[in-house]
Amino acid sequence: MAGKGKRSGALGELVKAESMIQLALALPGGCLIGWLLGSWADRAWHQAWIGIAGIVLGAVAGFVQIFRTAAGYLKNGRNG
Repeated sequence: MAGKGKRSGALGELVKAESMIQLALALPGGCLIGWLLGSWADRAWHQAWIGIAGIVLGAVAGFVQIFRTAAGYLKNGRNG
């Protein structure tokens, strides 16, 4: 079969678009969740630095997700 193991046509394009959206949302989503949890912890424990640490940890988590997704693309030979 010529297209064995590869998605083609409209479905393949939708899968590619979903992957790109996932990459675009990983970093800001991680930062937002880290900030929200950090500000909650700031209020709960009367500190002022936990929100910043939450943003940094969220950014690291976002970068890790981006790198894992990109490594999966490289490993599977998917491009374009």
